[in-house]
Amino acid sequence: MTALSPNTSNSIIARLYANEATPGLLLMLAAVMALIANNSSFAPYYSGFLDIPIAIQIGALEIAKPLLLWVNDGLMAIFFFLVGLEIKREVVEGRLSSFDRAAFPLIAAIGGIAVPALVFVGLNAGSPETLNGWAIPAATDIAFALGILALLGKAVPVSLKVFLLAVAIIDDLAAIIIIALFYTEGVSLFALGISGAGLAILIMFNRAGVLKMAPYVIIGLIMWAAVLKSGVHATLAGVLIALTIPLRVPEGAKSPLKSAEHGLHPWVALLVLPLFAFANAGVSLQGLSPAALLAPLPLGIALGLFVGKQVGVFTFAWLGVKTGLCRLPDGVNWQQVYGIACLTGVGFTMSLFIGTLAFDNAAQLNEVRMGVLLGSLMSAVTGVAALKMSLRQREPEPQPAT
Repeated sequence: MTALSPNTSNSIIARLYANEATPGLLLMLAAVMALIANNSSFAPYYSGFLDIPIAIQIGALEIAKPLLLWVNDGLMAIFFFLVGLEIKREVVEGRLSSFDRAAFPLIAAIGGIAVPALVFVGLNAGSPETLNGWAIPAATDIAFALGILALLGKAVPVSLKVFLLAVAIIDDLAAIIIIALFYTEGVSLFALGISGAGLAILIMFNRAGVLKMAPYVIIGLIMWAAVLKSGVHATLAGVLIALTIPLRVPEGAKSPLKSAEHGLHPWVALLVLPLFAFANAGVSLQGLSPAALLAPLPLGIALGLFVGKQVGVFTFAWLGVKTGLCRLPDGVNWQQVYGIACLTGVGFTMSLFIGTLAFDNAAQLNEVRMGVLLGSLMSAVTGVAALKMSLRQREPEPQPAT
């Protein structure tokens, strides 16, 4: 096999990423491969692969985890770093930079977070051992949802893509806050103090106008390790580090934030998220029965994603417009908003990730995977059907007079 040069490799990655549908298709492929691997003669190899021990030690500091946790705590920190970069850029100068621009997706996203959680709690009220999973159906998978939307082609209005992206970004911001407030236990104040000092140094770099990424990366790695040891989930370090990366720079200089975002996007979409999906989507179907799907945990997640998301996003968006708090984006109708509301129920990687924080019992994690996959699949199919119908019904654009 001929080795690829860095330039060739980057060219291949760029070509793959140029197709908006590729990230979503890769996530689907990774999930299918995980399902096949864990329900075939390859199951012992699948489990063994995820249990490979990996340790890094520098002096007295040792981080020893199985591969699965390196993916969930390490690679996902890179994903959350990218999310943090996107959030900062959108808030400072993008779609969320003014209330007028952010109001419609913000109000819709609030409904898409609250209603799924209420659906889950309603179905799990009699099962206190599963209530900790209330936030699982509140998440939206940006890559998967946008990948599915991209399958519909150029007929999709740009304003509709912007709406979905904005809702998903606000969802991610909410997920970050939820993880920090509700899924953090046993905090080490010493390790947290080190991470706080690291954050202070990064802020000083920003204030001093340091534009090279190397100092941010070095201090960021130390900060990530400290957050990991503190008991707070390490992915939060990725977000905090991202918020310190300079966005606005003197004329003629390159923005470190935009450069980092541009460079990371393909790697996260084509490698990090598919690897996470492969590691976490392997539902064991052994002994699965319809009754198992009707258990409070998988049912609460599936209906939270499928029913709660579409009801919450659509209803809150409609109420926002009717009360005058926001307005419908140009070129978008309510049927299309409903289709997007359904697509926000594709929780997948984000829902699976929150599930790994909420539960550590193997049986419960399997139920989480079942609920996430079922809810995401139903949401995707319904969203695509609704959008296809609405796009067919769009009035043809007026032709210029001849």
